[in-house]
Amino acid sequence: MQMPLVRCYKAGMSDTKASSNTAAASPLWAYDAMDVDDSLMRYSAQEDAVLDNQLLPYDIQASIAHVNGLFDIDILDDDEQKTLVNALTQLKEEAEDGRFVTDASDEDGHAAIERVLIDRVGDVGKKVHTGRSRNDQVLVASRLWLKAKTQQLTTLLLDAADVALQQADATRDVVMPGYTHLQRAVPSTAGFWFAGHAESLLEDARALQGALEVIDSSPLGTAAGYGVNLPLSRDACKEELGFARLQVNGIAAQNSRGKFESHVVGCLLLAMNTARRIAWDVSLFSTAEFAMVQQPTRWTTGSSIMPNKRNPDIAELLRGAFGEVQGAHVELLSVLGLPSGYQRDLQRTKKPLMRAVDASFASLSLLPRFLQELTFDDDNCLRCLDAAMLATDQAVQLAVEGVPFREAYRRIKDAGADASLDVAQAAKDSIVARVSPGAPGDLQLQLLREQLTTLRG
Repeated sequence: MQMPLVRCYKAGMSDTKASSNTAAASPLWAYDAMDVDDSLMRYSAQEDAVLDNQLLPYDIQASIAHVNGLFDIDILDDDEQKTLVNALTQLKEEAEDGRFVTDASDEDGHAAIERVLIDRVGDVGKKVHTGRSRNDQVLVASRLWLKAKTQQLTTLLLDAADVALQQADATRDVVMPGYTHLQRAVPSTAGFWFAGHAESLLEDARALQGALEVIDSSPLGTAAGYGVNLPLSRDACKEELGFARLQVNGIAAQNSRGKFESHVVGCLLLAMNTARRIAWDVSLFSTAEFAMVQQPTRWTTGSSIMPNKRNPDIAELLRGAFGEVQGAHVELLSVLGLPSGYQRDLQRTKKPLMRAVDASFASLSLLPRFLQELTFDDDNCLRCLDAAMLATDQAVQLAVEGVPFREAYRRIKDAGADASLDVAQAAKDSIVARVSPGAPGDLQLQLLREQLTTLRG
């Protein structure tokens, strides 16, 4: 079990618990005679060690692959490789269930791993950093972590799309107004509304899968950005870690820091905008003035002063979550105005990345249930229709009969709405006749479901 992300970016350094009884650790780069200013170290480390608790299992996974690679090129012998792999495997299990977290004395997660490893296996633990830098360590751990999160978030989007398609099929005959500019436009259906959001969610999932392809490359072995004087088995490490390809050039690897995170968060921003639109519609359609949508009581809250009120707080919070992801995206992009190679500014990419992923996960986890439990009121939907909404159908019908459309448009406009019209029946007839592919009369749900199946793989 991993530590919740919310603790990861809100906790201070003192919030971590000690993972061993070892004395306070010196920075990895310090030497005995060096004067290390504690206040400057605290400012330099900031929340890095706490944030790294999310990355620890992935950092250790990459360390195991690196150890195996060092064994392949005879830097480690058989006993050393087995000792390190066994110790790291145990440490990874402890990190996954929360028994191993960073110590208050740790500069970062990399230092914590090395500290505990040396404490447990002795001097052989000091060999694990041969041929690598914390620069490629954080890159590979971040990419592994983000791959896992991206896959989970894509699944949530596809689950929400699946529910929306089920709802579209169930409500295809529930006639409601279609709006443009928030003005009544033409008859539509609840099924059309659900299908529209289902397709948007599929597009968002497709974008996120594309982002996954972008980040699916291994930087391990690029060290600080310029390689090392060892024939590292980079391809073998890539295969062991499950990456699709190598990130070949060390400068490209360093320059990707913050960039690949921004790519994923940008895709999450699009997904959260879809969620925001859904929530906006539900908030609007559930007002007494519309009364087309009903939400279960558990999705609403009461007023502290007005006994008559039920407020769509969950929908509103879902709508507002977009801003948190947007803020994180801007924060990430603001870090990237840097020269090539590693700069310490890039440390500041972790916090907004994890905040954006956390906010997206919390909201998108609710979205399938939110869609599933929405109810459209047939009668109230029909009540919101009026005769003027049939004007477009009437103009198109005249065009079918041979009247040039612009002339048909003028005739219908001049004639005005037919007060004798049975609006409900005419609207239902309009839906049946609206058979252009993807229109309310032909939702093409099977095509969308095929897309869903393909994206699920």
